[in-house]
Formats: sequence, structure tokens, C-alpha cells
Amino acid sequence: MVQLKSCFGYDTFFAVDVRRFGDGGIFIGNLRKPIEEVRPRLEKKIAEAAGTEVTLWFMEERSDDITKQVCMVQPKAEIELQLEVTRLSTPWGYLSAVALAVTTFGTIALMSGFFLKPGASLDDYVSDVIPLFGGFLSILGVSEIATRLTAARYGVKLSPSFLVPSNWTGCLGVMNNYESLLPNKKALFDIPVARTASAYLTSVALAVSAFIADGSFNGGENALFIRPEFFYNNPLLSFVQQVIGPYADELGNVLPNAVEGVGVPVDPLAFAGLLGIVVTSLNLLPVGRLEGGRVAQALFGRRTAALLSFGTSLLLGAGAVGGSVLCLAWGLFATFIRGGEEIPAQDEITPLGSERYAWGFVLAVVCLLTLFPNGGGTYSSSFLGEPFFRGGI
Repeated sequence: MVQLKSCFGYDTFFAVDVRRFGDGGIFIGNLRKPIEEVRPRLEKKIAEAAGTEVTLWFMEERSDDITKQVCMVQPKAEIELQLEVTRLSTPWGYLSAVALAVTTFGTIALMSGFFLKPGASLDDYVSDVIPLFGGFLSILGVSEIATRLTAARYGVKLSPSFLVPSNWTGCLGVMNNYESLLPNKKALFDIPVARTASAYLTSVALAVSAFIADGSFNGGENALFIRPEFFYNNPLLSFVQQVIGPYADELGNVLPNAVEGVGVPVDPLAFAGLLGIVVTSLNLLPVGRLEGGRVAQALFGRRTAALLSFGTSLLLGAGAVGGSVLCLAWGLFATFIRGGEEIPAQDEITPLGSERYAWGFVLAVVCLLTLFPNGGGTYSSSFLGEPFFRGGI
């Protein structure tokens, strides 16, 4: 450790203390120049002194209300081995991704069948499924392209993308892992934001364009009929109901735009867009390695992100106790499948900048408004007011 400490200096990272960590060490001190200049110089010096290539992380360590800068040094071979163990870019990984994609397409087709009018024919079913499929594929395709382009810009390797099937919403989003180190907090922030922001924009574009095309708000010729049971006792989906309009008023009278015993008609493409908004918001919840958890870790650090993750998991648990199947399913998935913190970025010292904090705030507001509880979800909310698309455009 003493020999490695001599590699640090006044013109790179001035180390005042050191402690062993695994096969490497943690050097406590302060950064003297931008990390882009310091990293290659230190990596070369330490590699020569240690006789092996190393990987460096620059982070902040908080102790007794004092924040200190640290440089963590680990053998590069050890880090590559850890990444190799968790790598999903394997034949089995790609096969699993294909299997989940096929399953998800099946659940989308199954879900669309729940909302057909009585006596619907096979042609009616196909006419409903195709636009719903098209909407989901558009949202998934645009967000996937945006994510991979952003990851490539930072030199981050991604695992295959795994769709999450659901017989409730058809699809609950996409998950993938990072298979290389993140260079900085900007990468940790920008990659998940690229997916969620592009998914939001595509979903809104689909929903608005479909509602505009259907000027009478009756769902068009191939309307899906959304039954009130779809929203009952499930606050996470009340946003969809709030947009397309309620089935009945608070006295139980079926409203004019609804069909008694069937539901509220809505264009399949618009419904895909509305579900896309809800699903994206679910993925923006600050839990574990969901996209929202990654954003929270980039903005607030690992400690605060862990607290947010714990609190959000408790809220999902409370929703599950209240009878929400989606809260139960998503809470279990987020906690046990996507739980834990994301791999630290190599540069956690350089600030993100106010612009990214502003983007994070905007996404958080959209997420909260989308998932805001609305009682049983079968009547108009006094908080959100009358359904927006109930009037003319």
C-alpha cells in the first residue's frame, strides 16, 4: 500500500490516508485536477508499481457529517471477472430474451381480448390487436434505440433487453444490465433517462394522435371497451381511466359515452399510448435497478437512493395490502428481481449540473402525477378534475 500511495501526488490526487480493500485499496485525499487528466496518469503509474493493470474509481465518502474524496484501486482482471460472471450476453441470455419477447406478445394479445365488445368476431379481434401491437412495438422500439445509442456514446455495453410480460397491462417494460463499467454519473443518469423520456414522448404522441383522429371520442370503428373492473381498487391505472373518462358517476349512473355492461370505448392505439405512459412511470419508481433507481443513484448518491428504494417498496407493499394486484406484482419484481444498487460509476465526484437535476425533477413530477392514487379509480377525481379528453380539441 505504501508503494502504491507514492504514485499519488500534488498534481493528480493527493492521498493523505490509505486502507486495504480486497486485493486493492482505498486512498483518501482530494482531487487536484479534472478526472479526465488524472485517471490515465494514475492508472499508468499504479499499474507499473503493482505489476498489473488496475481500475480506478473516484468517489465521495461520508463519515461523521464530513464528506471526503477517495480513489479506490482494484485489479482490472478481478473487475472483468466479476462482470463476466454476471454477463447476460450469452446464448442462454439471448434465448431467454426471445422467449420473454414471445411471451410478452402473447400477453398483449391476451389482454386485448379482455376489452372486446360482446359477440366480437375474429376479424374484430385482429383489427383491435394490430394497432395495440403496433403501439407497443413503437414505444419499445423507439426507447430501445434511444437507450442503446446513448449507451454507445458513453462506451457502455448493455445486456440483451428482456421484456416483462403481464396479463394486466400486456407488458411492464424492458430491463437490461450494464455489462461494462460506467464512466461517470452522467452515463448513469443519461442512459435510463433516454429510455424513459423517449418512451413518454412516443406514448404521448400515440395517444394524442389517436384521440385527435377519433374526434368523436367513441374509440372509432375498432374500439376497445375498457371495463370498470380494470380500474377498480387499482390506483396505479386510474390515470388511464381519468383520461378516457369514467364509466359511471358517483351515483352509479352509466355515463353517455360508456356502454352499459361493456365499458368505455377507446381507440386501441390511444390505449397503447396511455398504457405506455403508466408502464414508463412504473419503471421510473426509485427502486433498486429500475430506471428510476438508477436516476436516483445518479442524482442523490447510493445512500439516499437506498432510502428512496426502501420507502417506495413500502408504498408498493401498502398498495398490495389495499388490494392492488399490480402493486403486489411490481413490488415483488422491483424488490427481488431488480433490487440492490447499480454498479458505481468510475467518476462519482464530477457534478451532474443543474440541467440534469431539472430533467430529473420533470420526470419525477410526470411519474407522480401519472401514478397519483384516485380512490377506486372508477369515478372522477377532485384532484385531477374532469377528464381532459372529454371536451373538444
